Amino acid sequence: MPAKGAQLPPTLVKETTAVRLGGVERRFRDVEALAGVDLAVAEGEIVAIVGPSGCGKSTLLELVAGLQAPDAGEVEAPAAAYMPQKDLLLPWRDALGNAALALEAGGVRRSEARRRAAPLFERFGLGGFERTPPYELSGGMRQRVAFMRTLLPGRPLLLLDEPFASLDSLTRAEMQSWLAEALEAEPRTTLLVTHDVEEALYLADRVAVMSRRPGRVVAELEVPLARPRPRRETVTDPAFVELKEQALEALGL
Repeated sequence: MPAKGAQLPPTLVKETTAVRLGGVERRFRDVEALAGVDLAVAEGEIVAIVGPSGCGKSTLLELVAGLQAPDAGEVEAPAAAYMPQKDLLLPWRDALGNAALALEAGGVRRSEARRRAAPLFERFGLGGFERTPPYELSGGMRQRVAFMRTLLPGRPLLLLDEPFASLDSLTRAEMQSWLAEALEAEPRTTLLVTHDVEEALYLADRVAVMSRRPGRVVAELEVPLARPRPRRETVTDPAFVELKEQALEALGL
């Protein structure tokens, strides 16, 4: 429960459920990946999912995205934009062309898609890099382009699957701060899969902790820290440190 006097993020007081999983099970031949997963996400809420490797975090995200179907249980979710672990930028397109790609896939003409994408480059710290090919961009810059591509179709639900897993620790910390600001500027209901407990607590309104395979939600931790969250001050806050200990304990670490 939130500490007495703590200011809840606005997303936590919303009552409309955007995503609901009830008794979800998923099997792959003889492997039981998910067993009885129950989870609800409020409209506008950012929920992070953490758990051991192989516990079904990415599978759960793909179920919500509609890329897989559950073997049992129910999944209810609005139209989602899915960002996988790898940025998957096309090497023959410049940064602007890659950002506009999701709009084009949805039937928007190329010139119009690029026109809509262009204003985001300045907002997301990539002004001047619109014509740059992916191989000339840093890892963090590539992830920003991939995030823009995910954001542009305007779908109400964002699904982010370990978006910073391939980055070094310094770039990862920078990108966490950047993503927090981006989600403040472009608020959406968001499900974030990560293996980094600190990242989960810093970015999310609530953290769902999953068990080892077969995965199920074994704990849910609300993060009653007001936004904006300056990274250094947040991760050293005693309340944050206590939540991190609770999450690690739920993970059995």
